[in-house]
Amino acid sequence: MNSNKSVSYTAARIISTILVPPSFTLLIFIYFALSLETDAAKRAITIVVAFIFGFMLHIMLFLYFRKKGRLINLDATIKEERTVPFLISTIFYFAGLLILIHEDINIISIAFWFCYISNTLIVALINKAWKISVHSMGSAGPAAAVTYIAGASGLLFLFVAAIVGWSRIKLKCHNIYQVAAGIFLGFFSSYLQIYFLVKWFGHGG
Repeated sequence: MNSNKSVSYTAARIISTILVPPSFTLLIFIYFALSLETDAAKRAITIVVAFIFGFMLHIMLFLYFRKKGRLINLDATIKEERTVPFLISTIFYFAGLLILIHEDINIISIAFWFCYISNTLIVALINKAWKISVHSMGSAGPAAAVTYIAGASGLLFLFVAAIVGWSRIKLKCHNIYQVAAGIFLGFFSSYLQIYFLVKWFGHGG
């Protein structure tokens, strides 16, 4: 029994550590680059922007805050410690957004990138009162983007969000309500924003 618990806990730790929101950001924009862009330069720009402004800088920020003792542990379990990193993250996202717009990247990529700014600000506000699962949001948002592009088959990616959510519950970082709220908000907020931004400003939706 203890062995089973150990295995499941280790699995949860691995999932939670590898499938952090920046990992999904990089993966979804690689998918966007390959599926939405036909120009090699635009593909490269999409991936490089995602790597620098959606992945690398966020990992570096987290490591910096951990080194300085401003995040108590790997899971940032104290919600009051999460607000400043959230706000700094929006600066990274905003810089990436400006580059994507300037380089005339596909409107779907731009719309979903904008979701990272708006959703992070929403989370920062929620975080003042309640610790919603950012891991769950970070996995459900890309599921919404894939669903927008590929249709109902994209909903299968919510299974990944459920696995990530399970890992956060198993590690006692969140309860089921915080995970469910993260999946719900991450998916529907992202899908609706993509839909309306593409409808209002784009021609590729």
